[in-house]
Amino acid sequence: MRFKVKVEGLKELDRALQDLKQVTAKGVARRVLLKAATPIAEAGRSNAPLGPTGNLKASYGVGTKLTKRQAKLHRKQSPVEVFAGPNDPAAVQTEFGNEHQAAEPHLRPAWDANKDRALDIVSKELGTEISKAAKRAARKAAREAAKIGG
Repeated sequence: MRFKVKVEGLKELDRALQDLKQVTAKGVARRVLLKAATPIAEAGRSNAPLGPTGNLKASYGVGTKLTKRQAKLHRKQSPVEVFAGPNDPAAVQTEFGNEHQAAEPHLRPAWDANKDRALDIVSKELGTEISKAAKRAARKAAREAAKIGG
């Protein structure tokens, strides 16, 4: 299941992000998205049923990597991607159910309850992270200039 989110009103931040080096901009985006995805994963973990092994709750997390199985199924959509949810293959069966098991949604309710909060985190943290990165770049440029001049 894929979601597309359209955000309006962040053009200045987008321009500022594009002014940074590409690798720095990716790092900024990654840090902000990891912060924004955390409430969704935490809510999913708290919503998840314990189950017979208890692995589902423990498998929830936020990161930039997928399991081998997930990576085979995934098509990259953006230069920076962050994933929130369980890495337990049984999570799909639990979330949607099957002929032997009733659905016990845990991730979709977590998304629905926290998507606006995640967007707020992105809009607030992005400016802060961009300014921090710009200050670090300016300090590095000053050190480089001092080395060359000195």
